[in-house]
Amino acid sequence: MAQNSHDRKVEIGEVVSDKMDKTVTVKVIRRKQHDLYKKTIRRGKRFKAHDEENRCREGDTVEITETRPISKTKNWRVTKILEKAK
Repeated sequence: MAQNSHDRKVEIGEVVSDKMDKTVTVKVIRRKQHDLYKKTIRRGKRFKAHDEENRCREGDTVEITETRPISKTKNWRVTKILEKAK
């Protein structure tokens, strides 16, 4: 059964590295409430994402979508640049 685009995970994060060719590192920050103390905690995770035209720069806010494995550590793709770095 073929997978539709709405089945794939979508995350929004900030580009923290654009030093590789056709690859960017995107940091996604999730906010979660602590179970006992109810304080909001920020948790970050870094994903390597495919950027075919090398359009992303450090500091850009991007939308990434989960995709088939492109390399050993890369299985996300940049779908949109939401905001360019200043």
